[in-house]
Formats: sequence, structure tokens, C-alpha cells
Amino acid sequence: MSSELSTAEQAAVTSGGDFWHTSAVESAGLPAVTLTDGPHGVRMQAAGGDLLAGVPATCFPPAVASASTWDPELLRRMGEALGDECRAQDVAVLLGPGVNLKRSPLGGRNFEYFSEDPILTGVLATEWVRGLQSRGVGASLKHFAVNSQETDRMRISADVDERTLREMYLRAFQRVVTRSQPWTVMCAYNKINGVYASENRWLLTEVLRDEWGFEGLVVSDWGAVVDRVKAIAAGLDLTMPGPDAAGDATLRDAVEEGRLEPGLLRASAERVRALVEKAGQRPAGGYDAAAHHALAREIAGRAIVLLKNEGDLLPLPGSGVSIAVIGEFARTPRYQGGGSSQITPTQLDDALTQIQAATSAGVTFAPGYTVEGAEPDEALLAEAAATAQAADIAVVFVGTVHETEGADRDSLDLPAAHLALIERVAAANPRTVVVLSNGAVLATKPWDESVPALVEGWLLGQAGGSALADVLFGRVNPSGRLAETIPLKLSDHPSYLDFPGEHGHVRYGEGIHVGYRGFDAREQAVAYPFGFGLSYTTFGYGAATATATATGVEVRVPVTNTGRRDGREVVQVYVSLPGSRVRRAPRELKAFASVEIPAGETTEVVLTIDREDLAYWETRLGRWVVEGGTYHVAVGASSRDIRSEVTLEVPADAARVPLTAESSVGEWFADPRGAELLGAAFAAATADAGTEGGQMAALTADPAMMMMLGSLPLSRMATFPGSPLRAGQLDKLVSEAND
Repeated sequence: MSSELSTAEQAAVTSGGDFWHTSAVESAGLPAVTLTDGPHGVRMQAAGGDLLAGVPATCFPPAVASASTWDPELLRRMGEALGDECRAQDVAVLLGPGVNLKRSPLGGRNFEYFSEDPILTGVLATEWVRGLQSRGVGASLKHFAVNSQETDRMRISADVDERTLREMYLRAFQRVVTRSQPWTVMCAYNKINGVYASENRWLLTEVLRDEWGFEGLVVSDWGAVVDRVKAIAAGLDLTMPGPDAAGDATLRDAVEEGRLEPGLLRASAERVRALVEKAGQRPAGGYDAAAHHALAREIAGRAIVLLKNEGDLLPLPGSGVSIAVIGEFARTPRYQGGGSSQITPTQLDDALTQIQAATSAGVTFAPGYTVEGAEPDEALLAEAAATAQAADIAVVFVGTVHETEGADRDSLDLPAAHLALIERVAAANPRTVVVLSNGAVLATKPWDESVPALVEGWLLGQAGGSALADVLFGRVNPSGRLAETIPLKLSDHPSYLDFPGEHGHVRYGEGIHVGYRGFDAREQAVAYPFGFGLSYTTFGYGAATATATATGVEVRVPVTNTGRRDGREVVQVYVSLPGSRVRRAPRELKAFASVEIPAGETTEVVLTIDREDLAYWETRLGRWVVEGGTYHVAVGASSRDIRSEVTLEVPADAARVPLTAESSVGEWFADPRGAELLGAAFAAATADAGTEGGQMAALTADPAMMMMLGSLPLSRMATFPGSPLRAGQLDKLVSEAND
């Protein structure tokens, strides 16, 4: 196609034809295709409607919920369903999934992102993409990269060191790209270390294409491109939205005037063509809305996390017990966040109706607050307390009033009206269950101490009301696990002092210690740890075994359902390397499995850790390295509930950091070849004991002296009076050491 197009036409196809379509070129037989918002539903703008008014589609649970299932197969099924709905609406590319890390619990878009952990995020997103693209519909992996806040999101520079960047913020992207080849990758609004993502050739070309082998198209986030010429030069292919006649003309002129290599524009136009051709191969289709609603209900039920259940207050009985349902969110559900992913659902279940349908006993209701009311209303509180007092059990629905793209939160606290409601209801009825609806973690201390049962209900999509009733009444045994840590207070969080930044920069000062890694490194108490979640049954773990293989580590552990209900356990494997030569977190998630186990039965769970997931980014070599040594493998039910531990030897990668004249004496002696050469040089000088060099060389045999000299660069040692080394020797030593 690109060879048939003029420079002007090549420029035109690298910008959108309108808000949601690529540009068509009829003379070249190039039609326009549709890209539209996701990732938990197909948000197709209604004809003649406003920008955020969508055609009805299934609103699946957002990523904050779906990640809590810890179930890649379930995410694949969700992707397949989304692909079917895209085909029904003639959508070529669905803009998702979002795999940015939840660096701070205040992130306004956290409801669209999976986790604070890159392995959990990457594994789930990979299957979501595979499911979607199996239907002939393209994914758009976003937002590339380091887009973990909404404050000043169009301009902020995320300032992050390379090891942290690679190990934490790029790792999930790398996994999805290399294992599922999304059709497109969407560049972020922000800068990375001072360079806009849309103009960052290191990111879009050197890393994404050259290192990871990305074969698809790079599309901008809507409005992310500042300079079209710089963007094309960096490796961005499609600027959205369009049309952008002025930008097209600028690109044409840049090529004709020699300011832009013609081959770069040609390559981007060719990638647009390839995307359009691939999209043209997908068949038309339809979908079963009822079946998709049922799938949304299944995912939501699996996403709910039971945080507390004293005295086995849950599950609720289906008869013989009166229930007071308190809180407007039970009647008017919060089921998704605001912004570009907002879906018009095909139907919407509310928890109040579903609870009423689930029990033959009396159900009473009091709103307790208004939907937008942040401050307590005494009349509503008094009504709620009286309603709760008259019932056997009270179920209180509370949560965040609003979370949206474009704005970060300023607190982890529930609104004052909701906190007051919990206090009044718990005082009126000691058998109180609290159900949360929120797009990111909330502070639960100290109010959760006043209630015996606490359910994290997230934002659960259009079937959330049914799913909550399923879990509350035990039709579904809760198996959701936290994909992010719930801290005791905001100031405990590793990101607290460096979020959201100032004067156009945000410093990622916690480094690799994101989320649970930071809490564990500081031995910080938390409200509920990463990976935590209760069940209506219990599970026992046997002794784990671990075996090193050519491709990684195989872990086996017998897990027994020791209760009287069938249930599902999420088995988690964390790895550490005590004595590592680089700073590491005390434990890092490396594998997990969601396993259904009937009551009383034992299942041997087999988990595989890929060798590449054991690697750290060696900044001195500019590549991944697996450090050899005795690894500790911990198997458990959360990052802080370890049930079995085992050690094994993992062989090292061949990775030697070259020695230089600026390497320290200690580094030379730590390297076998360096120690041999430097030792020989010192020995030769020592043999000539009458000289100053000999006397100084002899001093190096003193351990205390070597401790002092260990940090001295070799080049500077050569300048010391009486040094056993001469400046002329250094080049030869360095050459021989690295040969």
C-alpha cells in the first residue's frame, strides 16, 4: 500500500480520519476501521450522542475486580466475549487492556489497572489479549509507559531509574508483547525521564520493537502527540484523533525538506495498512447478551474478596433470619469508574433486589445517605439505625462516591456520611456486615474493628448486584484475593512522599519497592496484605518441593480443602535470594494458580516459574541477568501467610561485568580474573621489598588496610606515591582482565 501512496497520502493515513476511525484512501482501496474504548466493555459512541454516551454493551467487572480473581483462564474468557461484542459492532481494535502498575492507592485510574505487581498484571493481561484477538479483534496495550497517575497527566515527567523501570513498570508490557503480540500498543500522555512517550525512540523503537520484537502498530493516546515529526521519528505510527490536516502537511514538508527520513514515514503508513488488512479478515458476528451477563456475574462473584468473617456470620441463611439492607449503593449500585471506559450496560443488577430474591425472610431497607452526599444526614442515619436494630442481621453498603479518569484521589477514607453510617449501624446491631464498592483500596482501620464481617466488593460491573448476593448467601464460595495491599494509613505507603510530584516532575523514589515489596522491606504492618482473602472453607498446605529446570523452576505442593464446603484456593509462590549482590524485595510473586478443590480432598498443585522471571536488570550490562545462588521459595495464601518453604540452587547466567581502570580495588579482587592479575602485580611489587612500591604492596596483605583500600578506584591507586602499580600498567591490566 505505502508504495502506491504519495508522501502526502502516507502522512494522512498516519492520523485518524475522525475521532474513532483511521483515515480511508479510496484510490488505494484502503477503508477506514474503527477503534473504540475498552477495556471492560465495548464503548461505542452512540450516533449523535455525546462523547461518553455509548451503545449498550456488557459492562464486565473493571480490572480492579477481575484481577482479584487471580485466574488467567477467566480473563481469557472475558477477552473472547469482548471480541464477540466488538465484531457485532464492527470494531477493529478495542483500547485495552491497561497494565500500568498501581504505584499509589490514590491513582484515579486504578480501577482500570490490574495490580501493584508486574507478574500478576502481565499474566492476566496476556490471557485477556489472547482471548480478544482469538476473535479477530485487535487489542491496544496501554498506556506505554509509566502512566500511574492522573495529576498533570498530559505533561508530567515520570522520573525513574532504569532498573525500576525495567523490573516494575515495563515488565508487564514486555510479557504481553512477547507472549501474545497485541495488534497495537498505545503510547501514554506523560514523559519518561523528561521525554514524551510519543517522542521517545528508546521506548517505542529500541525497547518495544528491537528488543521485544513487537510486530504491530503504535497508536497514540487521544491527544498525546505534541510533535508529529518527532513522533514518527520515534516509532509512533498512528496519531489519534483526527483529522489533522496541519500535522499531515508538516510531516509531508519534513520529508520533502530532508528533516524526516522518508523510510520512517513509509514504515508507519505500512503498519497502518497492515492493521486495516488484518481487521478486514475478521468475520461479522453477534453475541448472546444473556450469556455475557452470566459471564459478567461469574467473574464478579470470583472477584469479591472476603476480608473478615468473625463467628462465621457469613454466609447469610436463606430463611428464618430478618435482614436489614442499609446504604443507597445497594439500591443504586456503583459498578464502574468514570471517564473513557464508562459503559452503557445491557442490564444492571442491584444488590437490594437480589438479596430480596435470595431469602424468604423479611428484608427491610434504609438508604443511610444520598448517592452524592458526602456529609452525614442525621435523619437518614437515625432511620438506618432503627432499621438495623429491628433486624437480625444488618448488611451495610458503602464506598467511594466517585473515581474517574483525569483526577487522582486525595484520601483513602470513606466519605464522612458512610463512616457515620457504619458507626451508627454497628452500634445498633452487633451482627453487621459491611460491603465496600470502590475502584481502589480504602482505609479500613479502625472502623472495621466494630463489625464482624467485611466484604471487598470493588466495582463489579453490571452483574455486581447478583454476584454480591451469590457470595453473601453462599451460592458462591468467595475466592477473590487482593491484587493490592490495603495499608493502615496513607502515610505508610511506599509512594507517599513522592506522589503526585510537583513542577512537572514526579520522582519514583521508592524504586523497586512498589506496593507489598515496600511494606515487606520496611517490615511495615498493613491492614490486609497483598494476596489475602478468606473463604467459607479452609485449606491446609503440605510440604512444597521445588526443582530447577532448564527453563525455570517447577514447584509442587499438596493443598487440602479441610472444611465442609467445596472451595477455590489461590496458591501463591514468592521467591527471594538472601545475600543477593543487588538490592531486592524480601519476597516477590513469581507464580500463582487458582485451584478448585472439593471439600475433604487434596490436590497436588503444580506451578512453574519461568527462568526469565527470576532475572534482575543488570544496569552495568544493560540486560537481564539471573543471579546464581540458593533461592528461597515460599508457598502460601498471601504475601504474609506462608505455609511451606523450600530452598534450591539456581545456576547463574554467564554475566561478567567488565573491569575498568575506574573499577575499585575491591571489585578487581572480587573478580576471579581480576584478582589473579592484580594479585600477581602486587606480588611482583612485594618481592622487591626494598622499594616504596614493595612496602605498599605488602600492606595490602593487612585485612584492615584492604578494607580501606577496597573502594579506591585502581586508576587513583596508581597515582599514590609508592603505588605498586604504575599508570602505564593500567591499560594492559584492563585489557588482560577483559580478554
